Amino acid sequence: MTESFAGQTVDAARRALAARFKSGSIESPGLDARLLVGAVLGLDLTGLISAAGRQLTADESTSLEGFARRRLGGEPVARILGAKEFWGLPLTLSAATLVPRPDTETVVELALEMLRASPAQGHPLRIADLGTGSGAILLALLSELPRAVGIGTDISEEALQTAHSNAIILGLADRATFIACDYASGLSGAFDLVVSNPPYIRSADIAGLATEVRNFDPLAALDGGPDGLDAYRALIPQAMLLLAPRGALVVEVGQGQHGDVRDLMTAAGLAPEGSARADLAGIRRAVGGRKKPS
Repeated sequence: MTESFAGQTVDAARRALAARFKSGSIESPGLDARLLVGAVLGLDLTGLISAAGRQLTADESTSLEGFARRRLGGEPVARILGAKEFWGLPLTLSAATLVPRPDTETVVELALEMLRASPAQGHPLRIADLGTGSGAILLALLSELPRAVGIGTDISEEALQTAHSNAIILGLADRATFIACDYASGLSGAFDLVVSNPPYIRSADIAGLATEVRNFDPLAALDGGPDGLDAYRALIPQAMLLLAPRGALVVEVGQGQHGDVRDLMTAAGLAPEGSARADLAGIRRAVGGRKKPS
């Protein structure tokens, strides 16, 4: 039976938890232990250092033990805490949303680059985020583009509620609208930018994903069909119809999919633009295309 954290100092509890995580083959045991102890105590890193010598209460010990069991069971820290930072923005999560990952910031980077290359003239930028989830991509873009307005779509009402809550918390709700539909099926009008991080994992590969992803991310946000490209076949033609002349489409893709997705963009009438943006592991993650001038 695992020894309780009750009576241990904050620092001792943090070190004991890190050791348990290391023994349990958790990838970042020290960081995860610090984040979870900090969450239980409501303290940031500076606060943890200041409180290092005080003892945990019985209630704090019980809460920390619950977090420890969940983490050792494979649940990501972000799921335990119910929040994750993306593009420097704190985002609330729900069971219907993916945990935003640093890889997806490549979509934001490429989208901003393509907008700078062909800025909108005389009107506020209009952005659509297809399959918005927590709203991560759309809200990151709105935070960088103070004159832009955006719409996020999702088939999940729970995800849309989460995205709307995030927009309120970040002070962006006056420029962000969220509607329930399948990708762009409920949208009309001309958009300067369409972005998406759709499901792109091949169905047969789902079982081999890491526990943190396979057991805790929503399946609908992962499964891209037999070859992982089903979502692109649906959303790229839809985006083509939505885009204004010179409008840009930027999507996240899985490893080795950038060529196939570029081909789908070309087949839909979009001109591929720029090099696919790579993540920190060197995997080409963000692919962009532009609608030709009318």
